[in-house]
Amino acid sequence: MQNEESRASTHAQKAQAIATLNDRFRSRLHIPVFGRPDVLGTFLLTSGITQLSPLAQVEILAMVRGFDSFTEDNDLYGEHDFGSLDHAEAGKVFWKIDYYADDSCMYGSEHPEDPSSSYRVLTVMLASEY
Repeated sequence: MQNEESRASTHAQKAQAIATLNDRFRSRLHIPVFGRPDVLGTFLLTSGITQLSPLAQVEILAMVRGFDSFTEDNDLYGEHDFGSLDHAEAGKVFWKIDYYADDSCMYGSEHPEDPSSSYRVLTVMLASEY
């Protein structure tokens, strides 16, 4: 029983560390960073997003940056790595964070809770592009 509780606690701590890094990373979506950022990664907007009006794009990016509507239904693992929102011009919009070992994005990160061994990619897309 102790071992099972220990694993659950370790998993919860890891998920919380990942969520904290994801929130920090997402909060700087298309915000300039001077110097080396504390959470490495890149941001991608799909063609559906880039074809929207400039105002819609700015609004959507702000909505993604400020997203905090995480529940057990939409954040099953507690990592804050996915969100869904509605926008008047775009309709349903998804955003997703994936974890890679480095900026080549060839291999997934084995330790996304460690910012020194993970590289994040946040993609913002229309739900129809998913």
